[in-house]
Amino acid sequence: MATMLRAHSEHATWRDYLELTKPRVVMLMLITSLVGMFLATRAGVPWTVLLFGNLGIGLCAGAAAAVNHVVDRRIDSIMARTHKRPVTAGRVSPVAALTFALLLAIAGMSLLMVFTNELAAWLTLASLLGYAVIYTGFLKRATPQNIVIGGLAGAAPPLLGWVAVTGHLSAEPLLLVLIIFAWTPPHFWALAIHRKAEYAKADIPMLPVTHGEHYTKVHILLYTLVMFAVTLLPYAIHMSGPLYLVCAVLLGGRFLHWAWVLYRDSKPHAAINTFKYSIWYLFLLFIALLADHYLLLNI
Repeated sequence: MATMLRAHSEHATWRDYLELTKPRVVMLMLITSLVGMFLATRAGVPWTVLLFGNLGIGLCAGAAAAVNHVVDRRIDSIMARTHKRPVTAGRVSPVAALTFALLLAIAGMSLLMVFTNELAAWLTLASLLGYAVIYTGFLKRATPQNIVIGGLAGAAPPLLGWVAVTGHLSAEPLLLVLIIFAWTPPHFWALAIHRKAEYAKADIPMLPVTHGEHYTKVHILLYTLVMFAVTLLPYAIHMSGPLYLVCAVLLGGRFLHWAWVLYRDSKPHAAINTFKYSIWYLFLLFIALLADHYLLLNI
């Protein structure tokens, strides 16, 4: 495999292979995985699980991202933000990228099997296949609800982190999954509005392309309301305390503001600004969950 990798990537650098893993996306996923780990226990997370568990989850996420680069190379060549990606630009061949993805997946699964537990490993593999095969290979091109259905795979990291520590499923990590699941449509549809012309050119049935921008903006607003309600549930079930509640209300209120601005079309570049805020929103919301958890432990 290593020989094949070298043979097909003479002009590639380590930065190209790093780009295949979509490191910024993986980093956000690992933050939610870390929060899932720390929320799962009132004692400290064992360092082996903390280090190798997140490394395993990150490697598997990187493998799924590399497969995405290969499957979407035609689409990427049409879109301005992706046409310079390593596979699309020819710096890394599809065979080399898939070989790299396989190596990452094997390494990630091995770490999870050895340092966490089988349930965490198999759930991670299911998430990998859900994103790389079901979403990227089928749903993305099949239905304008692609991101809603396929978003479940991207919502899995906090569950994976929780299970890596506990070895079992429970309501709390599933609620964390539900938060990300509800967040994904307004997050991604805002970007889809901004990139509507490119998705149309690539013949990808994103909601703004198939149903128009107004319809999509209405759904962004509705999903943001659902997401806001869902983010209050950790407090409602006594999973978190007042600090998280205040942060969830303030952060969610700001998200609703951007969703309303986008719906009313009252500011320029509202779609891309909503998308950018949504990334900070998820990051800060999970940090608030973590801070609240340790505040409760110290009371």
